[in-house]
Amino acid sequence: MPLTPLDIHNKEFSKGFRGYDEDEVNEFLDQVIKDYEMIIREKKELETKVTDLTEKLGHFTNIEETLNKSIIIAQEAGEDVKRNAQKESKLIIKEAEKNADRIINEALSKSRKIAMEIEELKKQSKVFRTRFQMLIEAQLDLLKNDDWDHLLEYEVEPIFGEEEESKS
Repeated sequence: MPLTPLDIHNKEFSKGFRGYDEDEVNEFLDQVIKDYEMIIREKKELETKVTDLTEKLGHFTNIEETLNKSIIIAQEAGEDVKRNAQKESKLIIKEAEKNADRIINEALSKSRKIAMEIEELKKQSKVFRTRFQMLIEAQLDLLKNDDWDHLLEYEVEPIFGEEEESKS
């Protein structure tokens, strides 16, 4: 069991024939008591400080562990989000490529159809032009025909009765 200041204070020494000066010993013991009490107080304060700091260290250690776990969870969540975003982007690209292929195929099909219609219209316009040309040439032949000249040379005699009416 450790020595207390009270133990030092209550310590009695036996007296010898040529012993130490009692006042000097008492003064020294008083000084030892004061120093010892001060050391005990400092020890208790330091023990209290150590306890407080140990508790704080434990608290901060818990916070650190929690933060580390949170960081790991956040990193995993970030990786999951990244993976999902990459998968989704690949799906979007595939869908866009399918739509682009479909649109291109539809456009090519419409283009072919329009080209065929244009060719058909060209054929029809050639036929129409040929027929129209033939019609106009036939009409010109009619105009160039000598029958017109004979018609102009033809004289019509007035019908009886019409002359008298015109005279009156």
